[in-house]
Amino acid sequence: VRMNAGTQCCMFLSIFLFISICLGEDYVLDDKTGLGRSFDGIGGLSGGGATSRLLVNYAEPYRSQILDYLFKPKFGASLQILKVEIGGDAQTTDGTEPSHMHYEDDENYFRGYEWWLMKEAKKRNPNITLIGLPWAFPGWVGNGENWPYSFPDITASYVVSWILGAKQYHNLDIDYVGIWNERSFNSKYIKLLRYTLDKSGLERVKIIASDNLWEPISSVVTFDKELQDAVEILGVHYPGTNTLPEALKTGKKLWSSEDYSTFNDNVGGGCWARILNQNYVNGKMTATICWNLVSSYYGDLPFGRDGLMTAKEPWSGNYVVESPIWITAHTTQFTEPGWTYLQTVGHFTHGGSYVALTDERGNLTIITETMTHDHSVCIRPPLPSYDVTAQNVTFHLKGTFASISELQVTEGSFSIELDVDEVYTFTTVRNGQRGSYPDPPPSAPFPKSYKDDFDVSGHPYFSEAPNFADQTGVFEYFTNQTDPGPHVSTLRQVVTQRPVTWVADADQTISVIGDYQWQDLMVSCDIYMESVHTGGVFIAVRVNKGGGVVRSTRGVFLWVYADGTYKVTNDLNGMTVLAEGLSGTRARVWYTLTLTVKGNYASADLNGYSLWKNAVLWEPRHGWAAIGTSSFELAQFDNFAIEALT
Repeated sequence: VRMNAGTQCCMFLSIFLFISICLGEDYVLDDKTGLGRSFDGIGGLSGGGATSRLLVNYAEPYRSQILDYLFKPKFGASLQILKVEIGGDAQTTDGTEPSHMHYEDDENYFRGYEWWLMKEAKKRNPNITLIGLPWAFPGWVGNGENWPYSFPDITASYVVSWILGAKQYHNLDIDYVGIWNERSFNSKYIKLLRYTLDKSGLERVKIIASDNLWEPISSVVTFDKELQDAVEILGVHYPGTNTLPEALKTGKKLWSSEDYSTFNDNVGGGCWARILNQNYVNGKMTATICWNLVSSYYGDLPFGRDGLMTAKEPWSGNYVVESPIWITAHTTQFTEPGWTYLQTVGHFTHGGSYVALTDERGNLTIITETMTHDHSVCIRPPLPSYDVTAQNVTFHLKGTFASISELQVTEGSFSIELDVDEVYTFTTVRNGQRGSYPDPPPSAPFPKSYKDDFDVSGHPYFSEAPNFADQTGVFEYFTNQTDPGPHVSTLRQVVTQRPVTWVADADQTISVIGDYQWQDLMVSCDIYMESVHTGGVFIAVRVNKGGGVVRSTRGVFLWVYADGTYKVTNDLNGMTVLAEGLSGTRARVWYTLTLTVKGNYASADLNGYSLWKNAVLWEPRHGWAAIGTSSFELAQFDNFAIEALT
């Protein structure tokens, strides 16, 4: 199998190998001195945050086709690991994912789309490894503090309840759970989590820690027997293919539990090819997990197109199978978790690397990569300069591999000419393939005319409205059992306390939708404030930021409040006021808001009557539409409509 990352050309060659008449450097593949570490798989990460948000909105057959490219064995990426976010109601990079427990006395295991995604992955590959990791927690877990470990028993019970719910409600067996990342690990919590898992009958669920850096956990594990027993995997983020002696001394399995995070063009494919090999060659890491699984979020959010493939247009059905899918296939279609690396792996003399794995039953797979520096730069960490040149290599098969005949070797050796920026797989496994479907529909912008009455019955797979991307707060379908009127089915903002989070969520909740290039626009929505006296909601256009920088979002925001006032601001935090006055609005009454922006002028209506006209604005010039609330509070939205004028 050959892939040229520079031209995105991927071919499956016939089984025999070219025998070079000009032999170059020699490399021995031998198992007679023993084998290396056991291979644990290649995976993708959904979450951290909301990176699969738009995938569930795709219509069939395109949704199933995307899932096949990701998870179907011997077809596309054939992923062996799926790691998902345990939603915490907080902004965790590109959006928020809902918690299964918004409040202490609340449990619901049908929120969000990660349950659905895990079931779809299992449907295609029953042997796929499942991992859950919390990036954030509902505010009640921290008891008012932005820290989850002040009450570690509460945090452990919260995480374990998610694992139990996965089994009880979805028949999903979670294999591993990670520790909250990005800050520092907490030994007391890890031990307590292990105890809580065991007490709940979840001895089989193993812990990955610290899901951040090699240190300080490697040194602590060495001297803390109880912690050593609690932790199964030392997981690190973006290791740059390197490990530390302290981590190796622990004897633990070493994983790159989050890696890649790179634009999925051919340079991104080269990054992925290089680290998949060199994470083991340099760092003895036996699993690598890509952030993110699929770029299924608005492209103008942070880290756009950082997935293995791109699927961000459910309204058109368009998706793109990017080069990292086929780079992944070079390993996953010709190995399985449980195969073993040979000790005789390493770097080529003239640049690049090679790994070899065996199932110890006669099969052998060799993967080579010759990625040049400029064609394999990952977003992090920085990549030092190095050189790669075209080269001839000869592999000599020794030990039990000397008798292999399927590779058409000559006296136990074969030679190959390796150009730069190429990936080859040599294997005795014969059933890999470059899976394909007919081309999806062409790319198209978000519809200029769009409506949603938030009818719950039409969307059984998930709790959020299609195409809305929550950035702070969580907006969920809500059925009002006591109101038989026209607003019985609505969209409700449900987060009432600032979450425990490592990203600076805005003070106001916001969910964006539409085309980032929209300029002139009319948005209307029915709104209902539930908080007496302090309630406030908004609709907005030309919203220019989301993700981890959502606090600095600008746009045109129309706010109405339960105290009978309104204002129009040029920013989410409400500091730049364009207009303000009396609205007569109050809580627990439905109102219809309409906001229109044309050129440098904005105007708004309340229940069809003008609030103000021709407020002057200059920036931003374009952006999404949005809805939201003035604080973490309950509020409802219905009959949302957009008319893009340009």
